[in-house]
Amino acid sequence: MLIHIEATGLPGLTCAPGTDFDGYEGIHVGVQRKDRPDELLGLHPGDAPRARWTLECTAAVTAEGVEVSGPYVQNRLGGRFLYLSWGTVDEAGTFTMFRRAKLMMSDVPPEVLEAAAGTGHLTARLGLTDGKGRPRCARVRPPDIVWSATDTGDAGPPA
Repeated sequence: MLIHIEATGLPGLTCAPGTDFDGYEGIHVGVQRKDRPDELLGLHPGDAPRARWTLECTAAVTAEGVEVSGPYVQNRLGGRFLYLSWGTVDEAGTFTMFRRAKLMMSDVPPEVLEAAAGTGHLTARLGLTDGKGRPRCARVRPPDIVWSATDTGDAGPPA
């Protein structure tokens, strides 16, 4: 199965400091490889009009439902999830992470996950800026993320 992440509304390359935020320049986002925070797929600058990733994974039907695994699917206490890692990229091209967003597989409705296992495509659509204009972090829950089973990777234009 392929997981397609389609994101819009990136926060920009610079976010000013606030009372609970240090502020950063050179902001980028990518998908973190399982257990390897320094390995990122598809690093996008924070001022990109959108960010898209396609992740290969395995969808196994079990008695409890569909279990998703793969090189970018984290598996910790509390469930399986994907990390979108936010960080800065310096002039030498070095990425330094400062926060992450967590896309939980348990937030995918069971009927959507089952249908996606059948079609081979699961699509997540979300905005990447939080209510304070900063990079979205922590667990991203519906309605801030919409999961759908698609026949191909194209769920239409991102919302």
